[in-house]
Amino acid sequence: MEKREIKSMDDIRFMVDSFYENVRKDELIGPIFHERIGNTWPEHLEKMYRFWQTLLLDEHTYHGAPFAPHATMPVFEEHFARWLQLFEENLNRHFIGEVAEEALKRAANIARIFHSKRETIRKIEQQESGL
Repeated sequence: MEKREIKSMDDIRFMVDSFYENVRKDELIGPIFHERIGNTWPEHLEKMYRFWQTLLLDEHTYHGAPFAPHATMPVFEEHFARWLQLFEENLNRHFIGEVAEEALKRAANIARIFHSKRETIRKIEQQESGL
């Protein structure tokens, strides 16, 4: 398949679907996603389409707080690194161009910020429990 630029909502859907297909198969992070999302994958994917459409196409269809659902997940640095690795592999396999480069930058920032926030929450929980 020829690589393509991310220009439309169809491209966003393909990017999200192909990425999460790999996430769901992944031995490290797949089980975490399956546990959290359960049988609500269609709803999750719809939300992800809107999220990336807003970030990459400047079409403001996502409204929400993206970190909130992740705040209590049992994830550590290696999980965020694997998520980002899968995201980058997916982009490199299917896409080219400035928007794809922007998607990778955004994903790296998301992984870094979510990991930092999750570690802060973990430290607070440890302090509150006296550990």
